[in-house]
Amino acid sequence: MDKIKIELQGVSMVYNRDSSKPVYAIHDFNLKVEEKEFLAIVGPSGCGKSTLLYIIGGFLSATSGNILMNNVPITAPGPDRGIVFQHFALFPWKTVKGNIMFSLEEKGIPKKERPKIAQHYIELVHLKGFEDSYPNQLSGGMKQRVALARTLAFNPEILLMDEPFGALDAQTRASMQDELLQIYAREKKTVIFVTHEVREAVYLADRVVIMSARPGTVKEMIETKLLPSENGKKVVECSAFFEKTNHVWLSVREEVMKSIEDRR
Repeated sequence: MDKIKIELQGVSMVYNRDSSKPVYAIHDFNLKVEEKEFLAIVGPSGCGKSTLLYIIGGFLSATSGNILMNNVPITAPGPDRGIVFQHFALFPWKTVKGNIMFSLEEKGIPKKERPKIAQHYIELVHLKGFEDSYPNQLSGGMKQRVALARTLAFNPEILLMDEPFGALDAQTRASMQDELLQIYAREKKTVIFVTHEVREAVYLADRVVIMSARPGTVKEMIETKLLPSENGKKVVECSAFFEKTNHVWLSVREEVMKSIEDRR
């Protein structure tokens, strides 16, 4: 077995637990993520996907259970885990290069080294020529590239992505998916990617975790690493891709129907 990068052992999360109406977000969640694995998490709205990501990031403390990275408990945020949000969270008063260099400054990278590192990641996400542009001069896809470059620039071991392409139009989203796969092939980070889009999860990930309706737990884990082509076809045109996507979609749909029934 490859090295385990992240392990969640019996993780549960309860909001408002001291009130008369506690909210059980996650229950007895168990998961092992291997080093350099690309893992996607899908499930119905409100099942705790983002909560789980923030717990791994150290932004939230679980009610119970253990969260380990490299077999060491996670107790707080750290530079070993970088997070990319759906909304770009860029500094509007800083340029593309300025936004990326800010993260390097926060990490304590020497000032003279920052421009070279920032330029490397600007070129990695194909934004050469836009170094001096401000966020309001960029498209949605370009802003997300800046956010990704800023996170990669401080070289985290794990990349946490919370619906990073959710605010983009379909064409830009597809382009960013391919961009991310190219970056993943070069950088080989461990990636945990939360999405509502089943097709996106199957296309991007080595493995997909399907969460149950709230309280979220692991319903099913699906291997989704596919051969690059089938008789010269693109991955998305292969029968295996359709079969995997349909399997995951039906499983998620079942949980969506359960959550609707529970609200009635």
